[in-house]
Amino acid sequence: MGRQARQYSQTGLYHIVFRGMSRQNIFEEKNDFKKMLDIIMNLKQEMQFEIYAYCLMANHVHLLLKEDKRGDISIIMKRLLTKYAGWFNRKYSRTGALIENRYKSQPVEIDGYLLSVVRYIHQNPLKAKIITQINEYKWSSYYEYMNESMLIDTQFIFSIIDKNRFEQFHQQEETDLHEVSDRISKSEEYIRRRIMKIIDGKEPHEIGMLPRSKRNEIIRQLRVNESLSVRQIERATGISRGIIARS
Repeated sequence: MGRQARQYSQTGLYHIVFRGMSRQNIFEEKNDFKKMLDIIMNLKQEMQFEIYAYCLMANHVHLLLKEDKRGDISIIMKRLLTKYAGWFNRKYSRTGALIENRYKSQPVEIDGYLLSVVRYIHQNPLKAKIITQINEYKWSSYYEYMNESMLIDTQFIFSIIDKNRFEQFHQQEETDLHEVSDRISKSEEYIRRRIMKIIDGKEPHEIGMLPRSKRNEIIRQLRVNESLSVRQIERATGISRGIIARS
C-alpha cells in the first residue's frame, strides 16, 4: 500500500519528529548534537524558515518550525536528514539508513495549542528522567528562550506570552501527549481544538445545544472544510452519526 499524503498546515507551522532506526541513537557525543544544529542553522538561512522550538534527544528529535512557502517542509526535511545521515555514517564508518522510515509531522494552529506544543517539546528530557530541572538540558531551545537566542525565533512566542510567564508556564507539567503522525489521521485533542476555534472557544458538545440550522451549518463546515469523518464528529460532539449524516 502506498504512503498517504501528508496533511498540510494552513499556518505553515509543523511539529516534526524523527527517530533513529529501531530507536537507535542518532547522537553519540556532544559534537553530533552540534552538527545537527549547524545543519539546521545553514538550512534556515538558505530557505528562510522560522524555528520556534527544538529538542534533540539521544535517539529522536522534535522540531517546531514555520515554512516560508507551502511545501517547503518536504525540501527542508529531505536536506536536513540526508546531510546529517551522510555525515554521521561517514564519521562512524557505518552504512544503511540512520532515520526510521520518514519524518512525522503534525500541523499546528497559532493559538493556545501552540504554547502547549512548545512546552511539550521542552519537557521531553524531564519526561525521560534525564534531568530534574528543565533548564539543565543543553540540547533544547528552552535555553535560548531564557538566555541568548542563536537558532530560535523567540520574538513570535514572546509576542504571545512574556518571558516571565513563559518560564512559569514551563514549570507546569504538560499533560497533552501531542502525538505526531505522518498520516492524515488527527488526534482527538487536535479535533477538539479545531472545533473550538470554529465555535469561538466553546466546547464541542455545546454544538448539540444550538438551534438545528446553526448546528447543521457547523457540522457541514466540519465535514467539508475540516475533512472530519462522521465518526470523528460524533466522538467529539456527542451528536449521533444519524443526525450528522443527515446534516
